[in-house]
Amino acid sequence: MDSIAPNWLWAFFVVSVLAALFVDFVVLRKQGSHEVSVKEAIHWSLAWLMLSFAFNGLFWWALYQDHGAAVANTRAMEFLTGYLIEKSLAVDNIFVFLMIFTYFGVPAAFQKRVLMMGIIGAIVLRTVMILLGSWLISEFHWLLYVFGAFLLATGIKMWWAAGQEPDLESNPALRLLRRLIPVSKDFDGEKFFTLQQGRRLATPLLLVVLLVGVIDVIFAVDSIPAIFAITTDPFIVLTSNIFAILGLRAMYFLLAAMATKFHLLSYGLAVILAFIGTKMLLIDVVKIPVLLSLAVVVGILAVTMLWSVKTAPRLPQGH
Repeated sequence: MDSIAPNWLWAFFVVSVLAALFVDFVVLRKQGSHEVSVKEAIHWSLAWLMLSFAFNGLFWWALYQDHGAAVANTRAMEFLTGYLIEKSLAVDNIFVFLMIFTYFGVPAAFQKRVLMMGIIGAIVLRTVMILLGSWLISEFHWLLYVFGAFLLATGIKMWWAAGQEPDLESNPALRLLRRLIPVSKDFDGEKFFTLQQGRRLATPLLLVVLLVGVIDVIFAVDSIPAIFAITTDPFIVLTSNIFAILGLRAMYFLLAAMATKFHLLSYGLAVILAFIGTKMLLIDVVKIPVLLSLAVVVGILAVTMLWSVKTAPRLPQGH
């Protein structure tokens, strides 16, 4: 499980993520419970985007010093491609989160904290999954073929399921959580537990946090193998994944305000997964350049988003 990144850059990455989360928590506490506006979501999305690009710039500089421009350019491009893939696949997470919040009637003022808790859990779980996956691939190369077949099948399945409303009521994770945890009917502010008639019950907010965590793990099973098609370097896989997750909360509020405009995006994500899965299956036959992979991902996203906007359902006049 060797990585091209120097040890000091690993340390810098850990410190950067902890500092970013600390700042986010401090801002969250100072602002308190409030509905996030589109303007605020745009500002935070741009901030996370700039932080990710700045880190990639530092990564490029570190490799340039030790290995030269050719290696630095290739690895920085791998980070960017992995970051964009994770960012685009996170869109599917966001639409499911939106469905969960709508189903449980979570007040907009409380959604911010739920997403923050979900991000913390996602960082921990994905770090474990990525490091374990990197070790397994380094020991068993044939796993890349398994990942490739899985992604191709997932892409095909996602294409057929695109445009259909998920049935949350029949979700096995939700049914299991309800059986294991007695839940109150109403929210009690941002509390996870409440007392009713002398009984200590979980609030719907705790159920939502747990369900968001379960959903993220399910999506991680799809998205993490996708980056291994770009690179098997654990540093690039981990950092591109985590930086994509850090901006998830801001991106949620941004996309939630314009969800209907990108109604065809699931089809684009399905094509991306199928492309990455095919690339993985052909990894020992055809070497698809990283720049070409990046161009394909960006191209598919651009075409899908533009077509979504062009064919978006028109709101009635007066709305």
